[in-house]
Amino acid sequence: MNERPISRFPVPDIEDLPADLRDRMLAVQEKTGFVPNVFLTLAHRPDELRAFMAYHDSLMEKESGLTKAEREMIVVTTSALNDCQYCVVAHGAILRIRAKNPLIADELAINYRKADISPKQRLMLDFAVKVARDAGAILDEDIDLLLQAGFSLDDIWDIGAITAFFALSNRMANLTSMRPNPEFFSMARS
Repeated sequence: MNERPISRFPVPDIEDLPADLRDRMLAVQEKTGFVPNVFLTLAHRPDELRAFMAYHDSLMEKESGLTKAEREMIVVTTSALNDCQYCVVAHGAILRIRAKNPLIADELAINYRKADISPKQRLMLDFAVKVARDAGAILDEDIDLLLQAGFSLDDIWDIGAITAFFALSNRMANLTSMRPNPEFFSMARS
């Protein structure tokens, strides 16, 4: 098998990274059995990786009106729109785990409108798609519709912020030609 590099930019060795980043990557490796290629690829610029991880964690790990699975639904759906193989594969695996559903990530990545999700989740993804494709067209009516469906203003902010953050991530993954770790493909499939 001809293995391509995980990035078209230089990837530092874990041992050569600043201690805080090295320790975090080794902790992830101990928990999951591997280091996600996003960490290794973005470690090309350690200060930017720290900022990336801080913003990621503030959006994806905090208490929120959106479940962790719903946040991953936003990532998978909008990353598919942005042709980001890495994020669809990696966050698809996380979504399958968080939703305890081996089919959901594939359904969302192919066509979220046909996925087996609730009407409220479909509305959430409709809004995320609008943020991803045409944020300048967002109207007060879009916000009102989400409020009427039971989302709070903080939830709506989170939908938009997750979409925007992963637009950055998608673009960096495509710029670097970041390859998904093989482990992600089979996670939570059964």
